[in-house]
Amino acid sequence: VLAGGLLLLRADDALHRTLVLDVLGSIVILLLASFSYLRGVSYYLDAALALALLSFAATLVAARYVGRRDPP
Repeated sequence: VLAGGLLLLRADDALHRTLVLDVLGSIVILLLASFSYLRGVSYYLDAALALALLSFAATLVAARYVGRRDPP
């Protein structure tokens, strides 16, 4: 997660930032789901599902933004 944060800071354009944020979101979702399984509580899984929905919507919006820009 720390390496992804550094990569996010060094990303050159919006496409790379979108990709890094999507991967970081997937890692956090995986960690939350693992915590839910290991601790036997469901609220981590609820948080993982909510984050997955938000991450999916944010990726769609970012893809539309990147796709509508004029190519250089």
